[in-house]
Amino acid sequence: MDRIKKLFKKIFFLPPLATVLIAVPSFAFVFIILAAEADGAAAYIAYLLSAYAAAVTCTGFPKIVGALRGCIANHPLVKKLLSVPFGNRLVNDMFFRARVFLYPGLFINLLYAGIKLFSGIYYRSVWFGALAVYYILLATMRSALIWAAHKSPMGEDPRYEMKWYRFCGIALLFMNQALAVIVILAVRQDSVFDYPGALIYAMALYSFYAVISAAVGMAGNRGHGSPVMSATKIIKLTAALVSMLSLETAMLARFGSGDDSAFRQNMIGATGGAVCAFVLGMAVYMIVVSVRKND
Repeated sequence: MDRIKKLFKKIFFLPPLATVLIAVPSFAFVFIILAAEADGAAAYIAYLLSAYAAAVTCTGFPKIVGALRGCIANHPLVKKLLSVPFGNRLVNDMFFRARVFLYPGLFINLLYAGIKLFSGIYYRSVWFGALAVYYILLATMRSALIWAAHKSPMGEDPRYEMKWYRFCGIALLFMNQALAVIVILAVRQDSVFDYPGALIYAMALYSFYAVISAAVGMAGNRGHGSPVMSATKIIKLTAALVSMLSLETAMLARFGSGDDSAFRQNMIGATGGAVCAFVLGMAVYMIVVSVRKND
């Protein structure tokens, strides 16, 4: 078991420089393949490289950020930002920073849902429409957390925040059933839809950004004592995982051919099942923790 753990760390937990040297060329190769609309072995290699690059980026990004922080800490612009009260509070007060970034997170969530909804209507795609509804529900949960943060500042009343933490866990539990139905329909009917034209590039960039940002958020500031902040991070991670599932279906549709239907269904089923299982685990964990701590 120890040997497996060491091997796993060597493969997926790389130093900052190695992470950059692997991730950047891999992502560049993926976009070259997308631009060339290539298929066959090159497309599958690009797909596997993108998955590995995303994994090592998620695990190595905190180290990269730490190295960059050491380089820019003494930069004149940073010092100027810290001299302004708002900037100083934004950098040094994690609760204030989390509250401020709730708004752009909600905006991006709604924008992504709007793109899905428009695509679903314009291209008459049930897949896009169902994902749009899912993201709208996630945006509703974000709005509820914003309201809770206004009602009681983060970190001041953990017992009150734990009620919203439980609410998010229950909501995720029911939403996960809907996501499972979406995945099952996609597998049985093979009804996924490719992003038209250059839209797949924008969706790929957003998906990788969302996963990396969510992973960094989950890793940072643990033990902060704010259930609302924790719920925000879990919702962010859920949205990122669903966006990666959506991107996977688009890549398979773009790269694959009519003869790859079985492979496409198996891949979507495996990834969709893993996402559903992970979200289910988070939802149950949130409910159990909230019940124990509020008893």
